[in-house]
Amino acid sequence: MLVSAKEMLQKAKAGKYAVGQFNINNLEWTKAILLTAQELNSPVILGVSEGAGKYMCGYKTVVGMVNGMIEELGITVPVALHLDHGSYEACYKCIDAGFSSVMFDGSHYPIDENVAKTTELVKVCNEKGLSLEAEVGSIGGEEDGVIGAGECADPDECKMIADLGVTMLAAGIGNIHGKYPANWKGLSFETLDAVQQKTGDMPLVLHGGTGIPEDMIKKAISLGVAKINVNTECQLAFAAATRTYVEAGKDLQGKGFDPRKLLAPGFDAIKATVKEKMELFGSVNKA
Repeated sequence: MLVSAKEMLQKAKAGKYAVGQFNINNLEWTKAILLTAQELNSPVILGVSEGAGKYMCGYKTVVGMVNGMIEELGITVPVALHLDHGSYEACYKCIDAGFSSVMFDGSHYPIDENVAKTTELVKVCNEKGLSLEAEVGSIGGEEDGVIGAGECADPDECKMIADLGVTMLAAGIGNIHGKYPANWKGLSFETLDAVQQKTGDMPLVLHGGTGIPEDMIKKAISLGVAKINVNTECQLAFAAATRTYVEAGKDLQGKGFDPRKLLAPGFDAIKATVKEKMELFGSVNKA
């Protein structure tokens, strides 16, 4: 059964570890992440971007697949199904479809409109027992065609949004989606520290977890980050393992072209990546 991310993130913030949000793109991704979470006894958040939701035939298809897998694979660790960077409209679609958590990305609205829409969603999510993530300051890089440089959030605006009653807050601290460029300046821990001081117990979210050095991840967790999003790293691992399999000609041996065989190395690579992240984030045995 899907759960809200609220309890798992409050526990993580208090316990100085982070829960990973791993974005799903298909059956292999979902199965690999759920099995790894169960094996490591770790809570987990499955992230679905609007683009991935569309790719997987819509949010109801995703909910059906995830609920079916939790039951059939005997998954007992806490699992939240979360809309990543949702528009106002997509939040309502996911709430109706049966997601247990949504992110409303109102960062591109003027702050007053962001506040108004977030206030409304807080009310709806509270009534239905869902967790709600809000964003202040844009996260850089490219996600579903949106490109940003990685701005730092204004701590006062963060407090304003946190006070509306959201469950967790994504604050831009120089982080970006995708691969980090060679001239990246690193995370702004000053901003993170200032945001935490203003928002208290609010679990903070770090987007763009791929490619941030481990010591920076650990420092971010020590400063209140309780949720870290990982997507690109699983995609790169999956692609590299698939490439190796094909380049070795294994798809031409016997029934090596069967998708169950063709996609197996990539599946294992996702599992290995998720395991590595859960160990780094400190969520192992925290289910």
